[in-house]
Amino acid sequence: MANKKSKGEENNELKKLIAHAKEYGYVYPSSEIYDGLQAVYDYGAYGSELKNNLKRLWWECMVRLNENVVGLDSAIFMHPTTWKASGHVDSFNDPMVDNKDSKKRYRADVLIEEYAESLRKAGEVDKGNVIESEMNQLLEAEDLAAVKDLIEREDIKCPISGTCNWTDVRQFNLMFDTQIGSVADDSGKIYLRPETAQGIFVNFLNVQKTARQKVPFGIAQIGKAFRNEIVARQFIFRMREFEQMEMQFFVRPGEEMKWFEHWKSVRLKWHKALGVPEDKLRIHEHEKLAHYANAAVDIEFEFPFGFKEVEGIHSRTDFDLKQHQEFSKKKMQYFDPEINQNYIPYVVETSIGADRLFLMTLFNAFVEEEVGEGDKVKQRTYLKLHPALAPIKAAILPLTKKDGLPEKGREIFDRLRFDFNLIYEDTQSIGKRYTRQDLIGTPFCIAVDHQTLEDDTVTIRHRDTTEQKRVSIDALHARLSEACSFTRIFEQL
Repeated sequence: MANKKSKGEENNELKKLIAHAKEYGYVYPSSEIYDGLQAVYDYGAYGSELKNNLKRLWWECMVRLNENVVGLDSAIFMHPTTWKASGHVDSFNDPMVDNKDSKKRYRADVLIEEYAESLRKAGEVDKGNVIESEMNQLLEAEDLAAVKDLIEREDIKCPISGTCNWTDVRQFNLMFDTQIGSVADDSGKIYLRPETAQGIFVNFLNVQKTARQKVPFGIAQIGKAFRNEIVARQFIFRMREFEQMEMQFFVRPGEEMKWFEHWKSVRLKWHKALGVPEDKLRIHEHEKLAHYANAAVDIEFEFPFGFKEVEGIHSRTDFDLKQHQEFSKKKMQYFDPEINQNYIPYVVETSIGADRLFLMTLFNAFVEEEVGEGDKVKQRTYLKLHPALAPIKAAILPLTKKDGLPEKGREIFDRLRFDFNLIYEDTQSIGKRYTRQDLIGTPFCIAVDHQTLEDDTVTIRHRDTTEQKRVSIDALHARLSEACSFTRIFEQL
């Protein structure tokens, strides 16, 4: 079991990664020259490459490796009745509470969850579990006055003011709204979608018919979603603008639990195939189920700030399709030729946050270790990214800027650049360039020296071991192709 970290250690690890992500072109605060915008971030040169690689890997695994899963790209703007049918207009709320002294606003459930977790860390496991269970029951009953009583009873204080001077708990809807058309009134009110799933549900029959799919089959989608999170924190873990990778799998009623267990197993195996250690992952069973679900689990990763959800697998029953049938007055039934019946399919959902997956990948890759012996010991920092995911696959590094080495380096760069994302650098010492590529996460550095001009061989340095080998230029393409292919990950699935 992992050692418990103090709050200071958790914050230090998070701050260290945030600083590294900014310095080496992964993530920047959005609109930073204007002092930023809370809980909104931009992905830099290497961050956008890593995120795109993660999305492409998910898409390849979900769509290409499953004959009965197809893709979709639905619009962010949807008819406003969509969100009435889904329940978001009436029920997409968080319980909020303000501290009168600090003027800070908090999610009441998060305050209580963190208090319960602190009790468990202090050895009061049963008490922590009882308090969290009580909170879930009160929220399910929508008894917000009792939630406030629970906060005051346990003397849960504001982290800023240190006082327990709270306002009443009230619900706050998380959807962003905007106007469509030229007149700013309620008739033109629409929403930025808070999830991508509804775009799949309203297109269920369109996709089923045009892609000629038979139940069971899935529809996968990657897209932006927006939530007006009041308590957005922990870097890119919880943001107001984020990206989801979801797959809705349509099944016969009565077969949903079989497929729920199937996708739970498949998705956990996928995370392990990315190189995430087994002890850093866990399955969290939901005690309190959403109104649309009859089973739900989260795949959680152990971030420095604790085990947190990266992906959810839910059995959504037929709730969504039934709701859209009722509100649209259009049939959402599927005719199953094998059993000669019409029915509304049940749905098993896998939903993973691309930004949380990105953050998990960075934390898992961030390595600090001591190298050397005696008085020559020094700390080495690098990003141990899987070569298939690394933003830059290789760096071409001429030893000097003379004697024809830059020209030879450019020749190698041009031979490989169309199949691999490369960097060419010929300034600073070779050691400093190696270090920079380690910090970026580049798995291979290819040094071009005077021997290269004689026999067309180069030195290839491996990031993780710093081992160096002499190889021919003609062999580079095959070596990089093998190491950087998604097939290396597919083989573990």
